[in-house]
Amino acid sequence: MNPPNGAPPVITTDALTKVYPGGVTALSGLTVRVEPGVTGLIGANGAGKSTFIKILLGLLAPSGGAARVFGHDSDAEGERIRQLVGYMPEHDCLPPDMSATELVTHLGRMSGIPKTVARERAAESLRHVGLHEERYRQIGTYSTGMKQRVKLAQALAGAPRLLLLDEPTNGLDPAGRNSMLELIARIGEEFGISIVVASHLLGEVERVCDHLIAIDGGRLLRADTIDSFTQDSQTLMIEVTSGTAELRAELEGRGLSARPYQRALLVPIEGDGDGTYDTVLDGVAALGLPLSRLERRRHQVEELFRDDDQREAADVR
Repeated sequence: MNPPNGAPPVITTDALTKVYPGGVTALSGLTVRVEPGVTGLIGANGAGKSTFIKILLGLLAPSGGAARVFGHDSDAEGERIRQLVGYMPEHDCLPPDMSATELVTHLGRMSGIPKTVARERAAESLRHVGLHEERYRQIGTYSTGMKQRVKLAQALAGAPRLLLLDEPTNGLDPAGRNSMLELIARIGEEFGISIVVASHLLGEVERVCDHLIAIDGGRLLRADTIDSFTQDSQTLMIEVTSGTAELRAELEGRGLSARPYQRALLVPIEGDGDGTYDTVLDGVAALGLPLSRLERRRHQVEELFRDDDQREAADVR
């Protein structure tokens, strides 16, 4: 990933490794750069995402390698990093008998912000996340979506340069997930804050991120821009409302390799693609079939996590 306008990376790691007692490896030789902007940290549950975030915050010591945030070593300068970073934890950790404004103000003061400033920032943060009218209610009366917004507000209250959001849509229904994702995208655009969104929901992350870092079993699978992850493949996807089997036979008779994929057919593109398109259209016209879709198939992020047989079926080789 190339930094925009020559800006230095927000996070760098070099062979970062974490092995827990009992020999459980959470991270293994992870070397990656996180550039300014909104970055998705994707992987299944247990892939090492939360461990990675806690090491960045200086809350866990690595077993090997190093991590730096804004040039500060996470193991030696954790306190300084926590002054620059807002953290939204995955699990529900909110006291039910406090109001949102009390909690966010208190956490602001704990980070060293003066009392008056902490109150002002709490009010501003809660307004940004849509809880201004509800800020004096006890958190125990909040819905799951409102509690997630409180966690985001407290992460914002310290005016951070970077937000680390661990599964921010956890426990939300589809409408709540959409609202949270829109909020994250708006914060990144309006505030200019770099954001790392850790999630196992790949489709959601694709919607709001500029870059993606995919890890599996603590190892780096790939780090790149979202456009590179989802670029067009050298494959045509053809879908007809009926007669798929007949069309497959027709195309193979015309020298094309066609194989089923869900309700469609996948055909490798040859050369500049013009000849392949023409042959497909001629085959559809010869059979008089109703064509509903003819387009280049785009890669999907989830394909990174498939095994070799699944990748072959998805035509990502």
